[in-house]
Amino acid sequence: MPRTIWSGAISFGLVTVPIHVVSATEDHSIHFHRVHLEDMARVRTRKVCELEDREVSSDEIGKGYQLTKDQIVPVSDEELRNLPLPTAKAIEIVAFMPQESIDPLRVAEGYYLAPDGQVAGKPYKLLRQALERSSRVAVARYAWSGRERLGLLRVRGEAIVLHAMRWPDEIRDPSDLLPPPVELSDAEIDGALALMDTMTRGDLDAPEFRDMYTEAVAELIEAKREHREVPAAPEPAEESGQLVDLMAALQESVSKAKASRGEDGGHADVHEMPTGRAAKKAPARKTTPKKATRKPRKSA
Repeated sequence: MPRTIWSGAISFGLVTVPIHVVSATEDHSIHFHRVHLEDMARVRTRKVCELEDREVSSDEIGKGYQLTKDQIVPVSDEELRNLPLPTAKAIEIVAFMPQESIDPLRVAEGYYLAPDGQVAGKPYKLLRQALERSSRVAVARYAWSGRERLGLLRVRGEAIVLHAMRWPDEIRDPSDLLPPPVELSDAEIDGALALMDTMTRGDLDAPEFRDMYTEAVAELIEAKREHREVPAAPEPAEESGQLVDLMAALQESVSKAKASRGEDGGHADVHEMPTGRAAKKAPARKTTPKKATRKPRKSA
């Protein structure tokens, strides 16, 4: 049973749902210690007071906000817990909205909300079923770890999940990162859609969705433990140094995607290249269907 991260209540109008918050995810990645390479001894971080030049214990350490170079204001955990905020003790639902209206970039880590005791069973189920039947999610405010946060409540199976959300001003404007305006032909867009069709999956249980990095690290550690030769990295594909013909790249990508799934032909064929000056013989010279209108597309 995962440990409780926070205890409080969900505030839903005048309805209160006592809950425990537990993590909804597990970390299966491989972690390393810092070591002294000469003798493999652990290297640890020690907490040292700059003025007294000595190591201090956790009981001697607190929080402080630096106002100026020489002035620091101490703030205790108790003072933070007792802030005059309704969200200090509760997850306060402030609105409901369709989930698709929320930018996924704002959604962060997830937690399960477990009902706290028998008295919480009925209001917990009431909120869960209301969310499920309305096909909406709840947007809430709550305060953890010294800051107020925005959260998203949704249904997962029989449980209610809370996702931490980023405030609007925490999302960077991507406008400076966008490429200059370019033109795409309808044939190129159809080719990309054909590739998407070939790569479409119904769930995340396929073998390609496993953590290959962790598997490779585990194999590296095992090889070193057994004094075997470590696995060699694959040779990088050679680059031609020439500009890629989008249609040729899409055609080849669709073929490879079908081959990886054991398919031979199917519904996801890329539309044929324009006839006339055979495009296959000159892949570097991009041709466009005579009837296709070239419209500028804005990058998303």
